[in-house]
Amino acid sequence: MRSSLVALVSLAAALSGTHAQSPASIAYAPTVGACPAGTELVREVGAVAKTQTLSHGELDYVAARRLDVLPAAFASYLAHVRNAVPGTKLPAYATAILSGHGHKLPNVGIATSGGGHRAAIFGAGILNALDGRNATSARAGTGGLLQTATYLAGLSGGSWLVGSLAQNDFPTVEEMVFGSATTTGWQTQLDLLTPSANATVDSAFTAALFGEIAVKYFEGFPVTIADVWARALSRHFLNGTTADDLLNASLDHGAGVTLSSISKLPSFVSHQQPFPVVLANTLTSKDNGSEFIFPDNIVPLGNPIYEFNVYEMGSFDPTLGAFTPTKYLGSPNSSECVTGFDQMSFVQAISSNLFTEFNVTGVNINDTEIGPIIQALEANFPEAGIRLDTSAVPNPFKGVSPHTFADADQAVLNLVDGGLDGEVTPYQPLLVKARGVDMIFAIDAVADTDENWATGLSMVATQQRVEKFFNTTYSFPRVPTNESTFLNDGLTLRPTFFGCAEPAWSAAPLIIYVANGGPPRGGAAVTNTSTSQTAYPLAQVQTMLDSAFLTATQGMAVEKHGREIDDPLWPACLACAVVDRTRRDMGVARSGVCATCMKEYCWS
Repeated sequence: MRSSLVALVSLAAALSGTHAQSPASIAYAPTVGACPAGTELVREVGAVAKTQTLSHGELDYVAARRLDVLPAAFASYLAHVRNAVPGTKLPAYATAILSGHGHKLPNVGIATSGGGHRAAIFGAGILNALDGRNATSARAGTGGLLQTATYLAGLSGGSWLVGSLAQNDFPTVEEMVFGSATTTGWQTQLDLLTPSANATVDSAFTAALFGEIAVKYFEGFPVTIADVWARALSRHFLNGTTADDLLNASLDHGAGVTLSSISKLPSFVSHQQPFPVVLANTLTSKDNGSEFIFPDNIVPLGNPIYEFNVYEMGSFDPTLGAFTPTKYLGSPNSSECVTGFDQMSFVQAISSNLFTEFNVTGVNINDTEIGPIIQALEANFPEAGIRLDTSAVPNPFKGVSPHTFADADQAVLNLVDGGLDGEVTPYQPLLVKARGVDMIFAIDAVADTDENWATGLSMVATQQRVEKFFNTTYSFPRVPTNESTFLNDGLTLRPTFFGCAEPAWSAAPLIIYVANGGPPRGGAAVTNTSTSQTAYPLAQVQTMLDSAFLTATQGMAVEKHGREIDDPLWPACLACAVVDRTRRDMGVARSGVCATCMKEYCWS
């Protein structure tokens, strides 16, 4: 297997250096040209919250979305809530806020966690329940909340979901996953790296992936396992590939689709999409004095967290506090600008690059399942000083903040899976005070237990990071300090609100926490699959989507006639949480059904 793969890759690499280059290899390779006049490749944002600023592109997008889209979106959401609880009247303040007659419209963010296919599918099922375009979700009273969101953040498996939604022009979940007239759908039924039962076909498939990254290498850019991973992910989560044409060399298979190019899609131009953000972690070159390792995790909590959005890539962490234009990621200097480095599939691969785990356990990486790929990389693309198990990104921040930024003297950033520091739910970009997020709908599909259920550890890690390092930069509500509280209080088995009692001066958002902590009431355990499972029959995907939908729409258990039923007030309670920060800012006391709901669903 290994020798045949190396040989096939060598052939693919040789062909990529000649006229036999495929459309995918050409489209995936970055290009270098003169920078447009006035281009600035580094924007420093300051070390504390009061000095931080957002990019002009993000500011303009958010402002336009809030002005042109959100008033109607909130009004539609309110109508769905009212229809779902016809005998229950929301307090006047809640109706006024959702109607746009209150102090301000809530600033809503959604965070969807990592966890491979499990997380992507579970997150998709939750988003489906929040999508007002789904008639069943609208009748449930949860539909429409997705349309009110200003931000949508994902990492690892969640980045596959967020990137797919954005790149596919914000379709419905059914269209995105199963395909439509304009989308090819997710190819979950095929394994990511070994899509065939035939070893020869699988080797040829891997060789094709290598051929598609070869031109990038020949153009002088580093290539690692993340590039091979990117080309595989592209065939499964970006539009343009079906199961029948997986090896069709005449197609680009999503190559050339960049994160920055999403700005040209109709749903983005019209501000219909929530602003997408993808997260990644980093292995720094040395200790910057803030090492703090969450138990059993590879990346210290103090390492910079990088975010990728349509306009910029960088970190708000005060150890760096700088961004570079996403469109010009990979640029060597201010006179030569690179374009095409920010491939959407590559960003998804960076965020989900778990392969570093193989190299920190004392096991020879060549003896693992990715050993043949690493060997083929070493044999065909020799690169001095490049870590092949990470995602290599030319460092745009070289020389920035040398006293606090550990990689200030490095030519390349070694980026890895966004959850390797323990924060597997991407709260971080939604805690940036300059964004002013009021409420985070957090989707936690992390495999914290041996049975692959979530126990809240990601939230615990986020709280510890914020408290230990960056209280001046981020604010996070008080949450349990250990998973025992989550489990003993059943907080992962029902929606739970965190931050209900934060003082008026606190900038911490309210968090609506929905976890894959167990099967929905009356349902089977179908969403607790292993992170390492890399192929899902479409029927299994549908079953998981349906289960996640129930998780999002049932609310907590209510006893009636001696048996447990879904909470009939859950749509109203969800709406009460959505408006609660705005209510607080207005100086209005909770009342009516909202007072009851917040007492029942809030963790104290």
